[in-house]
Amino acid sequence: MSIRIGIFGYGNLGRGIESAIRQNPDMELVAVFTRRDPASLSIRTEGVPVISAQEADQYTDRIDVMILCGGSATDLPVQTPMLAKLFNVVDSFDTHARIPEHFAKVDDAAKQGDKVAVISAGWDPGMFSLNRLYASAVLPDGKDYTFWGKGVSQGHSDAIRRVEGVADAKQYTIPVDAALEAVRSGSCPDLGVREKHTRECFVVAKEGADLARIEREIKEMPNYFADYDTTVHFIDAETFLRDHKGIPHGGFVIRTGKTGFSGEHNHVIEYSLKLDSNPEFTASVIVAYARAAARLAQKGDFGCKTVFDIAPALLHPAAAEDLRKNLL
Repeated sequence: MSIRIGIFGYGNLGRGIESAIRQNPDMELVAVFTRRDPASLSIRTEGVPVISAQEADQYTDRIDVMILCGGSATDLPVQTPMLAKLFNVVDSFDTHARIPEHFAKVDDAAKQGDKVAVISAGWDPGMFSLNRLYASAVLPDGKDYTFWGKGVSQGHSDAIRRVEGVADAKQYTIPVDAALEAVRSGSCPDLGVREKHTRECFVVAKEGADLARIEREIKEMPNYFADYDTTVHFIDAETFLRDHKGIPHGGFVIRTGKTGFSGEHNHVIEYSLKLDSNPEFTASVIVAYARAAARLAQKGDFGCKTVFDIAPALLHPAAAEDLRKNLL
């Protein structure tokens, strides 16, 4: 029997969810819900309706898991607790500092509705979180390092586009090679923000815009660029569309640690991702956790969960005996 999926929100991530469902034969897309005019959306799955978000509560008996594709800044803090009372849900909330607060609100809502809610499923938080946990458990005498990139930061790109005189922009987060190599050496360096990453910006300016002012505003922008070595390139719209239309990303989680009675042996654990499409990979992670949410709901294991709370076998479509035979 297929797991019936609803998609709430249809931007880059929502489209990624739709494509990921096609790769999972045990799932079917039931409906896409949008705050826009449903008639304005064209999706790729034939026969699946696009419904107003305000009508989602009419589908509670037709959807096994609702996947929430809103933003972490303002959408998910409201949408996930609201919908977790009605549906089993999965979101990709990624504001790390606010995860405990988000968890508490969603846990209360999910338990009120006897539902399962999986939050912060993606690659960071998500896959990177798991690798930080595994590595720190295995090497308690050690140190964690996380590097992001080279890849497009959608939030930083949006911040540039809000600068007066900017027509379009992409920002790439780039790990500093020297910092990566120092970590991989096992020397446990103390690295500041500026020492770990640089930021590279490709900007299409509006005609007549003050390029020097735009560059200065970008480099001095607090919470985004002021703490980093930042390079700004001005390019034309044609070059931008040709060279910067994708949304790649990736990164590394590394833990270095020591074992032995005197800490005489050094070890390095490294996990890395290189992604052509950030939203499509994130969607693939979310869909696996939607399967887990459906299975937990069948067991009556309600409430909010993170990737730390869910057994790996629940993510995979294969039976437990097949996993033991083929993957263990």
